[in-house]
Amino acid sequence: MKILLTGFEPFGGESINPAFEILKLLPDTIGEAKLVKRELPVSFKESLVVLEKIIEDEKPDAVLCLGQSGGAFGLRVERVGLNLRDSKSADNDGYLPSDEIIHVNGEVAYYSSLPVKAMVKKLREGNIPAFASYSAGTYVCNNVLYGLLHLNKTKYNERMKCGFIHVPYFSQQIMEKRNTFYMAPEEMKRGIELAVDAILEN
Repeated sequence: MKILLTGFEPFGGESINPAFEILKLLPDTIGEAKLVKRELPVSFKESLVVLEKIIEDEKPDAVLCLGQSGGAFGLRVERVGLNLRDSKSADNDGYLPSDEIIHVNGEVAYYSSLPVKAMVKKLREGNIPAFASYSAGTYVCNNVLYGLLHLNKTKYNERMKCGFIHVPYFSQQIMEKRNTFYMAPEEMKRGIELAVDAILEN
């Protein structure tokens, strides 16, 4: 089995993005799964182009995308991607969408095809703070989740298991951010490993 894991480049003035940095700490295999780890741009338009090209090249059985959600109280396993781009902050290309549809012919929303509840259960059993989330926002993370699920349905006949996890800040990012939740890199690494275990088990 091959699992594609993606994380984003830094954005919003941050020097790192834990969503990608965590991938560097992961092994190349977990159980029977080979892990393919790739970086995506924080770009509404280019992120989906890059993601589709990676999927075409790698032909994974499952795709788990990671994104930073500063201040999140643990790992947020997303259940829903919305067909909407709407942001108060521009992406790294300077693009600022407002009430924009991602795919004109797409459904209003798609559900993650990963075992969300099983993933959350596995994480919590491993003492990793985690919960199911019902909104991935309307920034580039949601753009990628929705775009991935739309691509999986319309081009790949739902062949892949696809989903998204939001991760909090790394500890080194919160020096000037008072009362902000964070996780140590090793703890977050363990969390993603457990999430992959849950995918394999379900």
